[in-house]
Amino acid sequence: MTDDRKKPPAPGRWAQRALAAGCGLLAGFAALGVAELVAAAVRPQADPVVAVGGAAIDRTPATVKDWAIRNFGTDDKLVLQSGILVVLALFALALGILALRHRRVGAAGVLLFGAVGAVAALSRPDSEGPADALPSIVGAVVGALLLYHLVGRLPSRSAAPAGEPPSEEDGEPGWDRRAFVVTATAAAAASAGALVVGRTLGAASGQSAVASRDKVVLPRPQSPAAPVPRGAQVRIPGVSPFITPNGSFYRVDTALVVPKVDATTWRLRVHGKGVTRPLDLSFADLLARELIERDITLTCVSNEVGGPYVGNARWIGARLADLLAESGVKPPSKGGPATQLVARSVDGMTIGSPVEEVMDGRDSLLAVGMNGQPLPFDHGFPVRMVVPGLYGYVSACKWLTDLELTTFEAYDPYWVQRGWARLGPIKTESRIDTPKPFARPKAGTVMIGGVAWAQHRGIERVEVRIDDGPWERARLAAQDTRDTWRQWSHPWQAVKGGHTLTVRATDGTGRTQTEKRTQTIPDGASGWHSVVVTVD
Repeated sequence: MTDDRKKPPAPGRWAQRALAAGCGLLAGFAALGVAELVAAAVRPQADPVVAVGGAAIDRTPATVKDWAIRNFGTDDKLVLQSGILVVLALFALALGILALRHRRVGAAGVLLFGAVGAVAALSRPDSEGPADALPSIVGAVVGALLLYHLVGRLPSRSAAPAGEPPSEEDGEPGWDRRAFVVTATAAAAASAGALVVGRTLGAASGQSAVASRDKVVLPRPQSPAAPVPRGAQVRIPGVSPFITPNGSFYRVDTALVVPKVDATTWRLRVHGKGVTRPLDLSFADLLARELIERDITLTCVSNEVGGPYVGNARWIGARLADLLAESGVKPPSKGGPATQLVARSVDGMTIGSPVEEVMDGRDSLLAVGMNGQPLPFDHGFPVRMVVPGLYGYVSACKWLTDLELTTFEAYDPYWVQRGWARLGPIKTESRIDTPKPFARPKAGTVMIGGVAWAQHRGIERVEVRIDDGPWERARLAAQDTRDTWRQWSHPWQAVKGGHTLTVRATDGTGRTQTEKRTQTIPDGASGWHSVVVTVD
């Protein structure tokens, strides 16, 4: 007997290419899904998108990073990962079309993608060895096999140009649409399942760290912070709160996956040049030390003039200078051989701080608490550094695990390798919080308000200028300490029309904020902050 059922007609050339491109996209999805599943068994940082994204961050010029932070803020990592996925999708589409004529070459292209991910994972500073390459390799193998199989089910002979014989790799003529659809659907479902299970397991892998944080009870500090003075917060809508809530505190770092460190297994090593008594401390050891509580304002070196990357919090921690002194460290001014303290994070980040400033009597902390709570994971749980008066890129190492004493000549930390200055004292700056740029206030009394900061020097004066008029002294809110920002306000008798409002500050040393505009690179932005408004 013969089968009289008609097979569906073979798709046309463009339809066939579209199907092949879809096969490539599905193969790429399968590769990523399986890779995420394997990464859950290895560690989340080994996921190929995370590894490639981290490698991209490491190799991106400082000016590009600064542009990304300026334009995307804390969403810069999401934008990077989305961009990687878009590029991978386009790559997968192209491989699918290529595989229509050369299946082996197309499949090899998927394997090449896996090799890139594996190399990126192994080259990361926090790589834990060959296992980090497994997610990329296993995912790529699955994706390559799926692409080879799916394209083989397409009627590839019909894709050959008229008058040319089909490639020797082409499948059999004909079009079994049902078998193709069943296979593709099953592959898509399995890939989605792998992705969901991988993410679920990946989230569960940090539960021990979450549980360890939940169990932390911060001891009462032996040296508590003084109450915030009455009048430190101006009563003007739109001005930033004096204490920045944890959920609103800025976050700028290179971690695509926030490290979740189990406090019960965390260790801190202190070693290096001039260390006569190396230390190896547990989290419990740190909590058992004398703890102090201080209000300290942090500022990111990537903060543009008038930018948002500055925040004030109440920190609890151990004095860093005391810890270093116990290990035998002396500052250079007292004959110590080490000039640089290199802090290392669990994610491989290295940050270099000047030993002299860390030990000069300021409240440099190994912080364990923020605003009365254990550090949030985003801000470095279980332990981070906080040093008043220094930009974060030379002081505020999060997820801290190692402190090495060395010299500036002997070692360049992460940001110095990328063109930033070795030393990063915070510049005197001020910001107008209200009115906002392009606001349209009504004529009459308009309150101008904002914040000014010059950590470890304090703010002595803030002045406001309307258009090209004279500088007028603003009203300063009560000062907490010289390590915190200071709020200010100024009543303005606004008249109709367009106006430019400008602010400048003078710090505790008598130095007035410079008018000269500079970029954030290499050691922080400078200049006066101005906003343009229209009075109705």
